[in-house]
Amino acid sequence: MQENLNIHFVSAVLSGPREKDGIKKVKVRPLLKKDTLFFQLETFRGNQVFHRNLEAAAAVQELFALMGGMKQLQMETKEYTYTVLVSKKGRASIKKKQRKEPVKMVSLQHNRKKRYILEEGKAVPFLVDLGVMTEAGKVVSQRFDKFRQINRFLEFVEDVLPDLPKDRELTILDFGCGKSYLTFAMYYYLHELKQYDIRMIGLDLKEEVIRHCNELSRRYGYEKLTFLEGDIADYTGADAVDMVVTLHACDTATDHALAKAVDWNAKVILSVPCCQHEVNRQIASEVLAPILEYGLIKERMAALVTDAMRAQYLEGEGYRTQILEFIDMEHTPKNILIRAVRTGKRKDNRKAVCACEEMLHISPLLGRLLSDEGRS
Repeated sequence: MQENLNIHFVSAVLSGPREKDGIKKVKVRPLLKKDTLFFQLETFRGNQVFHRNLEAAAAVQELFALMGGMKQLQMETKEYTYTVLVSKKGRASIKKKQRKEPVKMVSLQHNRKKRYILEEGKAVPFLVDLGVMTEAGKVVSQRFDKFRQINRFLEFVEDVLPDLPKDRELTILDFGCGKSYLTFAMYYYLHELKQYDIRMIGLDLKEEVIRHCNELSRRYGYEKLTFLEGDIADYTGADAVDMVVTLHACDTATDHALAKAVDWNAKVILSVPCCQHEVNRQIASEVLAPILEYGLIKERMAALVTDAMRAQYLEGEGYRTQILEFIDMEHTPKNILIRAVRTGKRKDNRKAVCACEEMLHISPLLGRLLSDEGRS
């Protein structure tokens, strides 16, 4: 590793933590301060981010120490990309791949602009059609928020790459895909940039939207990206799915998508819920009556309860689940993303979940769908 920490180093990401409550991820980038080359380690622990600037020898020592608690290291230099997989016993396997063209080096100044997954200056077809980029790859100033939001979502996808196999075709379903901004972004990122073999299906009820998205997919040459008209609850077009994405599927449509993902043993679930009405109609509590008296407060509380319960149900089915803040595509308050990765370790939370349901007088659909009665 030490021979790569030089002026030709581009970036590295340590990911796939072995301990649930430890460091989640470490990003490394080069940094030039007063003509001295440093390497900045951006460490993510819980909801906090820590930065340290180390010279090459110290950075190598620190990275070796951190790799003992991680499953994967992705590293990029000017001419090569490296993938390092670390076994439980600490054995490392290294894959080295030469770039077809050397990467364009970026400024090493401390105050340089944020590096996005979809880079500024490189035209992306669907971003040009969206009006986010010009044909020369320049981000349109009035659409920079959308550019930033799309990249933010791809960061969530990037975090789960160590949990997705790369030695076979992956099946990804996007329920309620709508105009499919993020569907195209995911396909472009996973297939074009990361060279994953993926088959991706977008599902929505709007015939005109589906027709338009299929036209765009054909125009871009995305052979394994297709869009179908249909309802989430009735979809039976797949026997095995690796990743399920549900973005703004309204009310209980999210629950149907999550239940199907669980039944498929999907490795990854990414869900941005919308319009959580069901629990709002059910929720009641003598103790909380003074709070629930206000309609707006009741609505927001019911939405939060809905998503927290969804996360608990997934934990009980063997998923490591997080509720994260996501900047919504339409600038609404609905900015929660549920990210779940299948571990197979079921959380023993049924007693606590039932007590919560009873206290609030609620019976959320996802809980019913995942119950023995619901599955039968």
